[in-house]
Formats: sequence, structure tokens, C-alpha cells
Amino acid sequence: MSVYQPDGAYPEGYAYWGYGTGMNVMFLDAIEKALGSDYGLPSAPGFLPSAEFLTHMLAPSGVCYNWGDCNAGGSLDPAMFWFASKTQDPSLLYMENRFLQVDKLSQYTWKRLLPAMMIWAKDIPVAAISEPAAKFWVGQGDNPVALMRTSWSDPDAIYLGFKAGSPSVNHGHMDIGSFIMEADGVRWVSDMGKQNYESLESKGMRIFGKTQDAERWTVYRFNNLSHSTLTIDGEHQRVEGAARIDRFSEAEAFSFAISDISTVYNGQLKAAKRGVSIIDEQYVLVQDEVKALDKTSQLRWAMVTEADVNITSDGATLTKDGQTLYFKVKGPDNLEIKTWSTAPTTDYDAPNPGTILLGFDYELSPNTSATFQVYLVPEKALSSFSEREVSLADW
Repeated sequence: MSVYQPDGAYPEGYAYWGYGTGMNVMFLDAIEKALGSDYGLPSAPGFLPSAEFLTHMLAPSGVCYNWGDCNAGGSLDPAMFWFASKTQDPSLLYMENRFLQVDKLSQYTWKRLLPAMMIWAKDIPVAAISEPAAKFWVGQGDNPVALMRTSWSDPDAIYLGFKAGSPSVNHGHMDIGSFIMEADGVRWVSDMGKQNYESLESKGMRIFGKTQDAERWTVYRFNNLSHSTLTIDGEHQRVEGAARIDRFSEAEAFSFAISDISTVYNGQLKAAKRGVSIIDEQYVLVQDEVKALDKTSQLRWAMVTEADVNITSDGATLTKDGQTLYFKVKGPDNLEIKTWSTAPTTDYDAPNPGTILLGFDYELSPNTSATFQVYLVPEKALSSFSEREVSLADW
């Protein structure tokens, strides 16, 4: 039960919450019925709040924030009905109720806990299921996250997920500082998620090591080269590093989260901080502040996208599903905006069809500091867009 501490952010991500927590609530429900007591186990720090974590991990599209060893997707989770019953909070079922609005409920028959849902849901009228009160959720722990949105009911709402943590957590990736973003019903910034374990283990690879030289980090999808974060001199993030959500605000005019991610770049940078925000509920800002060591370093800023990309003088234009997003960059001179292929270069890496990396390269001079701002602006917000020249310390 300690993995849920302190706030409920499950360290192994969305899919593994459903697996581990589902087994957990079956046990808790069984002992309460058989022995007449749950012995106070559900009151363990972070356990009941972890249902809020799962709810907020689902974006307006219904697709989860799939960091770590998790596939993109979202689906009905029977365990959530136990949480809603236990806490008397039907709003926890807001997204689960959406998953029930399908033509063929038979798609859920593979879920082993489905019959228990009839027991846990029997006293929860559908009419009582309202939107969650909060549009912003932060959880610390081994893999801290900040999850924010502009609306629960608007399918065009902005959703921004931001991850701190450590690569050394179970099922972890070198994805510290990474983020995803949705707007206008499109996932503009994605996470490639896990690679099928059997595809790697069948080739004799040992993919669950946690040391810096573990074979796991040679897999493209597991290291920082494939994630929406920083890479310095082509090196991997440091597995001994760990980052928290250091400051945050859920104010609608400027909701944000900031993380000092310096420890995962030990030996590569003196310091690195990243802040992500939704401004006026209209567009997104990702701001990085870095300090170089006493040597020249090559910084790569990248994000994963499934959109078509057209590079422009101040950034790029992204198009997908009839929608447009503007990628605008503000930073030092001589930024080189570019794209990188995500095609595999080994015989064991999985293909990543439909994805591309978009970002820029920048050469950091010895002992210098630099600030980079990337704005992600939906087309309908372009007329009201303005730059925000404020250091992270003043957010």
C-alpha cells in the first residue's frame, strides 16, 4: 500500500493502476465481507485519492496519459466503482460512465473484474455522476505528475499532462520532464508508450534492469531520445536522478507546474528546470531554464507528435484531423528548428508509425544560462496569443 503515498500518484502509470489496484480492492472487499472488517487498510495514505489520479489521467479524448510501460488508450475500470462507493463520490465515475456509452458492451467481457462492478455500482444512480469539481491534480511520490485541463465536458478542451519522477521506478522510462497535450479533440503531443515485452525478451534482451548501463536503456522507446523532454550531447538521463513537482497553481488565468529536473542531467548540466502552463485557458507554454557546465554542450529540445509538420521562421505549423496548432519558439539566437525521424535503427526496436519528433538544437557555451519558451497555440487562440516573458522563479 505504500506505493500510493503520499497523494495517490501510482508510480507505474495508468494501465498498471488498473492491474495492481484492481487486485487490491478485490482483497479489501473480500476480507471486509468475510471477516467483518477491512482493518483500516483503505485509509493508507494516498490509496483512496489514487482514484482521482486515474480519473485525471484520462484526457478529453478518453485516451490516457500513457507514460512508462503503458499503451495509449483508455478503458472501463471496474475498480473505480469500488472507490466511488467507498468514498461516496460518484464524480469519480465521470470518465467510466463515458466508457459505458458504447454500442457493444461486450468489448469489456475480457475484464476479469467486470462481474464485481455489478456489486460495487448497485447503489450509485447514473444521475448522480457529475463532473469532478477540480480541473487540476498534482501528486508527488516516486513518479510525481501534474494533470490539468480547461474543461471536463468540452471535447475541444486543452489537456496538459506533465511528469517528473525517476527512470529507476518500476516500469519507468527516461521521460523526466516529458509532457503530453491535447486541444480541439487532437492529441498534439504524444508519448510512444511501451514496447511489447515479448518482442524484446524473445531476442534475449534483459529489459528490466535499472542501472545506468542496463540493456533496457538501449531500447529507443525507453530512453529520453524518444520522449518530449531534453537531451544533452545525445546522452541518456541519469537513473539515480529524481524530480518532484516543486511548485504549482490551479488558477484558471495561469495554471502551471514546475519541476527542477537537474538531477537526471548530473554531469551534463549544472541545472535544469522546466515549467508547463495553460495560459488563460487558451494555449500552452513550456519553459526551460538551463545552466551549462564549463564546457560546450549540445542541447536538444524535442516533442513527439503525430501531426503533419511544416517548419516556419518562428517555429512550425502542425495539422491533424482538420485542426491546426502553432508551435512558436522564443529563445536565444541560432536556434535550429528541425524534425527527427522516429524510425527504428536496430533489429529490436519497434516501428513508430505516424510519429515524428519536432523541436530544436542549441549549442550551449561553457558556464552560460539559457531560457527557452515553446508556445503551443490552437488556431482559435491565435488572435489572443501574446508572449509571457517571466522567469520560472516569478511564476
